[in-house]
Formats: sequence, structure tokens, C-alpha cells
Amino acid sequence: MRQHSTRPPTRTAPRAVTLGTGVALLAALLPVSGAQAAGRSCPDRDNDTYEELLDCVTLKGVRAHQLDLQEIAEDSTDPDYPGSRAAGTDGYADSVDHVAELLEEAGYDVTLDPIEFDFMFPAVLRQVAPAESDLETGAFTGSEPGELTGQVVPVDVNLTGDRASTSGCEAEDFTGLDLGGSSDIALVQRGTCTFGLKVQNAQTAGAEAVIVFNQGNTPDREGVVVGDVSFLDLEQTIPFDAAIPVVGASFADGVALAAPGSTAFLRVLPTERRTDHNVLAELPGENADNVVMAGAHLDSVPDGPGINDDGSGVAALLETALMMARSEPQNTVRFAFWAVEEKGLLGSADYVGGLSEADLDRIALYLNFDMVGSPNHVSMVYDADESTFPSADTGVTIPPGSTAIEDLFESWYTLIGEPYDDSAFTGRSDYQAFIDRGIPSGGVFTGAEVVKTDAQVAIWGGTAGEQFDPCYHLACDTAENVNEDALERNSDLIAFAVLTYAFSTESVNGVAGTAVPGPAVELPAPEGPRGTFRTAG
Repeated sequence: MRQHSTRPPTRTAPRAVTLGTGVALLAALLPVSGAQAAGRSCPDRDNDTYEELLDCVTLKGVRAHQLDLQEIAEDSTDPDYPGSRAAGTDGYADSVDHVAELLEEAGYDVTLDPIEFDFMFPAVLRQVAPAESDLETGAFTGSEPGELTGQVVPVDVNLTGDRASTSGCEAEDFTGLDLGGSSDIALVQRGTCTFGLKVQNAQTAGAEAVIVFNQGNTPDREGVVVGDVSFLDLEQTIPFDAAIPVVGASFADGVALAAPGSTAFLRVLPTERRTDHNVLAELPGENADNVVMAGAHLDSVPDGPGINDDGSGVAALLETALMMARSEPQNTVRFAFWAVEEKGLLGSADYVGGLSEADLDRIALYLNFDMVGSPNHVSMVYDADESTFPSADTGVTIPPGSTAIEDLFESWYTLIGEPYDDSAFTGRSDYQAFIDRGIPSGGVFTGAEVVKTDAQVAIWGGTAGEQFDPCYHLACDTAENVNEDALERNSDLIAFAVLTYAFSTESVNGVAGTAVPGPAVELPAPEGPRGTFRTAG
């Protein structure tokens, strides 16, 4: 059984850790390292002190990895999704080769872990009447293949005012609608219930296809929506098997499709079984039975190169791994670059699901880094102590030991004077498979589609009324879609956290380790989250 510390984690007293640095953020604390002064290049150093590692994990190095990923996407002429690094494409395969080659050259034992999944080809949506127009779309996960032209039947849509929508959530929404033909397309609006429930009700009412368009009530619900119709409940415990094709649309296109006399053509091709690979690189430690894992997902969405989502996490973690390649840690460190995250966290789930109980028990903790350089960022730490997001609300059970990870990240931010806030464990990233098996987990996050508030601008700067990442899941998620200050801070933090746990995970799981080499400095108690996500009650 996995060991956990019996001591409750403290959030009030400072903790002593070995801390030295030559990076700009902490240049006032310590001088430039002697190794650097002696002219030894970073790849030739052990980098097993904070000072050495943080001196070598640089913004320049991290940005170089992002530019490499950008180039891979630009060079991809994949027949289905060119210009991306999406799962199942040439761009993703080239990303795997690139990351694996760098890690192998650095001396890592690299494993390409296969994961099979259903590859979805590009869908087609075209309005035929009253005006003809090709519309941006995508097939929903769980959609049945099909092709038809038919009348578009709006279902309880709300196109004005607050645009509050329960469209398609109840069978009564379809009462009196003309869905008795052989090619009727139900048009439902996002909101209130799961996509699966909307489609089930439309299918039962006689629709031969469904278009789900975005709700349009907030800026982050304007663009094309593509989701999953495989479940009827938010907890994903009640499966649903759609028997009709389902595609997505933007709010504006939904308004056009809702016009009287509207007809449309749509096509969803059958899926194809394909194999991609997780990239795993292991750094052996003195203790092979206490494994520290850190991961980031390597795939992008089909619409673009994915340089913040999650080229930022990949680049920072890859640079950390390369700079640690010659170190000799106490614990074994395993770096993971996950496949098929954007299609349902499939790579990490398959990996964890394939481990034996003995191998699971060897994993001390998991650190997740998904989007760490968002342009309109807020610095966030996953809320393990549930001070802002109780598990009763999120539906995610957080394993013991995770709070100690949160403390470490928050203490680092406090040390460098960076304000931070909580981020919910929502099950939307690769930590989910680990916490489902009781493995302590944590990470940092700079935001995706949520819109920034005036209160957050007052703390972190940026632009109110815009998403944390305005290019989230869009073609503009390029190497220019980054806040370099946030990326540099979080690259330092990722290196700091990985090196800390490489030598001791005692605060997390009770397994004694050793001190990180170098001078000891007290890490301050966490200042506390700023509370910009808290609501009354």
C-alpha cells in the first residue's frame, strides 16, 4: 500500500529547503554559480542543486522548444489536419520523434508507450438555404457517421437577452416539432445539461442528425463548440451510444441556421483506429521504489499548433528533463509527454490503467503542467486543500498528500513575490487518471477559456473581458501566443519542484529522502490565494 505521512501538512510555519539560484528572479539571493563561472556548459553539468538547475533552465531554452514545435506544425502536410500536432496526424508523430530524440541524446532511457484510439476525420457542415455557406464545424466524440441534407429544426433556442439555454434538455422541448421526415436536423443550443442528453432526446424525438451550437452568453461561448456525447451525466457514469451524426457550430452560425426555412448538409465519416505514443523518459534514482512523475500533453487540437496548449508545459518540462539528465537523484524521476489528451485524456488514462498495483504503489506523486504561459494569465495552483473549490462541488476526490504539493508551489510563488490563486481540480487534464488511483497530484495553470475579471487585472495585469488564453483551441495558438514573464516564472517553478521531489517526497507520502545538495534556505509559508474565483456562500 502507498505510504502517506501521518502528520497534517502545515500552511503556517516556514519549511527549510536547500535553495540557491542564479536566475534573474532570485539574483539578489545568491551569486552566479561557480560551475557557470568555470565555463562548464549546462548539458555537461550535474545540475543537482537549485542554483545549477535554475541557472540552466532558461526562458531562451524553453522558447526554443516552443519554436521547434511551431516548426513541426508548420511543416506538417497531414492530409486531414495540416498545420497542427493533433493526435493521429503526421504533426503529432513528428513531435514524438523530436522529443524522444532529444531525450535519448541526453542519455535517457526513452519508452514509446502505444495508445490506440478512434481517429475522427474532419466533418463538413454547409448551410444550403436560405443562403449557401460553408460553416466551421467538427464531429462530436461519440458521433455516429452519416451524411444527409435536411431541414434544420430549432429546439427551444434562446438567441437574445441573457441567452440562458435549456435547449434539448427535456423531452418536452421537442413536443410539436416537425421531426417526422427522413432527414431532419435538430438544432440545439449549448447550456444546462450534457450534450449526450440533448442528443438522446433529439434522437428519441425522430431527428436524423443534430447540430449543437454554442450558447453565446459569454465571450468564451461564442466560437465553435465540439464536445463529447458519450455520457448523459456530468460525472460521466451513465454512458450513451448515439445512433445519429452530431456536429458543432458557433453561436453566430447557430443563429443563421435557426432562420426560418433553413436547410443544411452535414457529413461525419467513420472513425479509423490509429495508434499514437506517450513519450516516457526515466532518470534512475537511488530509490527505485519511490517514483516522482511529471507530465504535460504533447498533442494539440486539430485547429492549430498548440504552442501554449500545451507546448508551454511540454517545453518547460522538456528543458527541465534535459538539464537534469546528468543528475543523480535520490528518487527515480519519470517524465511523461502524453498522447491524445485533447480527445479525452486517453494517453494518460491508458498508461495508468495498464500499470500493475505494484507499479502504481511505486509512484509517490504526479505533477501536471498544462498551459503555463497563457497571454492574459493568472498564476494558479491546483486547489488540493479545497479552500476555494470543494470536492463536493467539483466531483473530484483529491488524494491525501496533494496539499503538500500545493504548499510547495504556493511557497515558491510567495518567495518570488508572485500573487496566485486557486485552480479547481475539474478532471480536465492528465492528473485525473492519477488521482483516480489515489496518487497525490498537483500542478500550476495559467488559464484557458475563462474570461479575466477587473479584480484579476488589478492583481496580474492584462485585459479584462478577454479569455486567459484568447487563442485557446484556435489556429492562433502559435509561438506568439505566450506571456514570457509567466512562462519564465513557471519554468523556474517546474524545475524547482521536480528537483525538490527528486530528492525527497517525505512531505507528500512520508517516504524519507535526502536534502537537495547546496545551501539551505527557508521556504516561506504560503501567502494564500487571492480569492478572485470565490463566490458568495
